[in-house]
Amino acid sequence: MGLALRPRSGCLVLCLCVSVLTMMLQNLWVPLEMSRDETAGRSPEEQGQRGRGSRRLALQMQALSMQVQRLNRERDATQLTRDDLSLMLQSLRQDQQGLASLVERELKRMSQRLDQLSHHPQHHLRQHHQSHTPRPHTDPSLHTGPREECEVPVDPVFPVCAEKVEFLQARWRSDPCYAFYGVDGTTCSILTYLSQIEDFCAPRSGGNHSGPAWHQRSPSYTETAQIGATLRPLYEAFSRNSGPAIKFMQSRVERMSERWIQAGRTMKLSENKTPTPQMRVLLYPGALAGSVGQHFEAMVERGGPLGELVQWADLGACLTILGHNLTLTTSQQRLHSLIGAVPGRGSCPIQRPLTFDLIYTDYHGLAHLQGAMGLAFQHYQCRFRILDSFGTEPAFNLGSYAHSRGYKTLWGSWGLQPLQYMTMFPHTPDNSFLGFVTEQMESDAQEKERIAVMYGKQDYMWQGKSGYVEAIGEELETHATVYQPPGGQTATSLPGFVINHGLLTQQSFLRLLRRAKVFVGLGFPYEGPAPVEAIALGCVFLQPRFDPPHSSDNNDFYKGKPTTRQISSQHPYAQDFIGKPYVWTVDVTNRSDVREAVRAILRTEVKPFTPREFTCEGMLERVHTYINHQTFCSNSSSTWPPVAALRAHLAPLGQTCVSVCRRSSLVCEPALFHHLNSPAAFSRLGLDCSSMTEEVNHLFPAYNPWGRRCGLQQEPLLFSCAGSDPSHRRLCPCRAHLPGQVALCPDCQ
Repeated sequence: MGLALRPRSGCLVLCLCVSVLTMMLQNLWVPLEMSRDETAGRSPEEQGQRGRGSRRLALQMQALSMQVQRLNRERDATQLTRDDLSLMLQSLRQDQQGLASLVERELKRMSQRLDQLSHHPQHHLRQHHQSHTPRPHTDPSLHTGPREECEVPVDPVFPVCAEKVEFLQARWRSDPCYAFYGVDGTTCSILTYLSQIEDFCAPRSGGNHSGPAWHQRSPSYTETAQIGATLRPLYEAFSRNSGPAIKFMQSRVERMSERWIQAGRTMKLSENKTPTPQMRVLLYPGALAGSVGQHFEAMVERGGPLGELVQWADLGACLTILGHNLTLTTSQQRLHSLIGAVPGRGSCPIQRPLTFDLIYTDYHGLAHLQGAMGLAFQHYQCRFRILDSFGTEPAFNLGSYAHSRGYKTLWGSWGLQPLQYMTMFPHTPDNSFLGFVTEQMESDAQEKERIAVMYGKQDYMWQGKSGYVEAIGEELETHATVYQPPGGQTATSLPGFVINHGLLTQQSFLRLLRRAKVFVGLGFPYEGPAPVEAIALGCVFLQPRFDPPHSSDNNDFYKGKPTTRQISSQHPYAQDFIGKPYVWTVDVTNRSDVREAVRAILRTEVKPFTPREFTCEGMLERVHTYINHQTFCSNSSSTWPPVAALRAHLAPLGQTCVSVCRRSSLVCEPALFHHLNSPAAFSRLGLDCSSMTEEVNHLFPAYNPWGRRCGLQQEPLLFSCAGSDPSHRRLCPCRAHLPGQVALCPDCQ
């Protein structure tokens, strides 16, 4: 028969039950002096099992009783929730099963012990004296006596200690990681955990507080990174993983290995290269792990996106040639092992200091790391580098700001330094441009044919493009590499005159590009590596113009991306940084415009072209400089690039710093913003401020001409090259850059 209880009645009944059980267990405690001899010859774990069983259960009941009473007292302020009652009842159910056997066992042990004492009093006395000798490997703070009462210390240095204790008293069973660290529900075990494993309570027993064991220690670099002449360490790293994605990456590295090795030799011979400590680096492509990884792996063999794999492969080769100690994994289980994650759901910190100086991952991997590292995630986040193809602007990166200002998306709000995000192209100067390396034309290049290769491996990319494709087909033999499911006939959007090769291997695709005159963009995918590689193989890239520009306001693909960029063509980098005669951008709805562009391309002879930043030498140079100069684990302002590189510009109303710097053939450098965030900077630009305020605003520092109001930036994480407002003129930190190497500036390396 069931009985329905009101919250108040339920609390009273629980209090009564818990109190009775607690009194029973307290009466069963054996004085410490009577059980000392049983500890001889046992490990600390074995010593604790017999003596702590009843004490632990009694203390749990006592804590539970206190919690129920507290909830009852607070019933007028807040209703007792179903979760609270469920948790308490669950604890009672789990403990009551062993209560009967525990009582019987304790009574039997007491009887045996009294027997021994009556027959061997002298033996007990000797054991009593011996028990005062310290035993190795026994931490008194971890083993509390039956009469020890732990009080929550009041210390202004640890203001949230009591709150954390209260939380764990109620929720220590919610994650197995707490038990892993010795928490058993008692106040003493909780205080030990919160002082030794986490950092929320003062050290117990007056001990010195050196911080939790997992806190980072100063890196002790013992070796200098030496330029390598082999990629064997990377091949070994690949061999510990498997799957189509790994196979694709290894194949790419092997195909380009001689170029990487030669670039390393060239770099080694060059002068003025700053010695770099050998870094312990972890590569963790989170998109290849777990359920997301299974989906991605399946797409690799069906024409899915390979741009990310190109970048991961080239990053691995680059770091290997630069001489760093590399570890690669696509397994969440191995990730946990490598970083020392404890069993459970990620509520607790890792077991030891992080052994990696740098961790390269992606947004998926960032979530996996947070789930595995618990409290340690924030402590070590300065070591993360996030491969982020489309970029993350500062307004989306800071969670509180993004939420209050309408910039919150699924991909932002991590609160990292914006330069920790590493992009495929230099389209977001607030982030670091990592890039990749393009394939190049062989020395015995064959003659170009009147062939157009269409950029689109899946059928949906061709939909609505028939007029555009037909206009090209009137002038050129048109080829495609669209994935076709095995067996059976499927409907297709390809015109009948298009020669479809199906999904090609990378080598076969490159051979086709070496024959082709034109590589044709269909409008999607956006900003992939293929157009730059096609240009490096001697093709001209023909792409659609977007009017109006695509953005998160009008395009489903960019909706939710942490960027406000306006995309005026399929590949803005190719349009803005390369341009004619290698890149032609047309209105695909105007067939005559398309035909004229194709005819002009056929009359033009172009040689293979690769910007330096997409060569092996350029990527080695860029990554080497980042590792040497980008330090995000210090609270001090950035000293790289040096202040001598700064070219301060005052933007017109409604202009971004990105566009202002670009118009002067410069690039916006967010690391220099702090030099403009002062009243003196406004004076140097000839601005007379009637007022000077400090705000949290990603457009600041900025000048409002109406009222001559000047605004300084209060939150350094919001220094942003992106963003504009019709009422503000932004102060922009521009700098020069090396030819073909946007990420670096003269005299900055």
